[in-house]
Amino acid sequence: MLKLSKKSEYALMAVRYLAMNSNGKFSTAKEISEYYDIPFELVSKALQQLVRKNVISSFQGVRGGYSLGRTPEQISLMEIISSVEDNYQITNCMDEKSSQKDCNHFDCCMIRDPLIKVQREIDKVFQNMNVNQIL
Repeated sequence: MLKLSKKSEYALMAVRYLAMNSNGKFSTAKEISEYYDIPFELVSKALQQLVRKNVISSFQGVRGGYSLGRTPEQISLMEIISSVEDNYQITNCMDEKSSQKDCNHFDCCMIRDPLIKVQREIDKVFQNMNVNQIL
């Protein structure tokens, strides 16, 4: 079963919040964490990673906070997930670097290739879906 990490979930929630409240004001990590009742530290970490990947922008100061770096239509869900995840693949053996040391059944596995196809389809969905579609 594909399950996104909490880090991805919080990043998606944070970006959604910013898109819903993008009326020229900045939102803080505290606002977002309180709105969704999720841990402040994890929201802050996700927001920092999103800033580093230029998905959102941050502004310092008394009236500072975070805002979208682009319009919601221009930000794909894949971009958000890949900003906070090193690897969200459905199994550990999806990339070219995988080998027998990653899995005891690597050489005789009959599901790796079909799962790679499933992963590609999931990637397409996340790539083709934008923030505006989750508002």
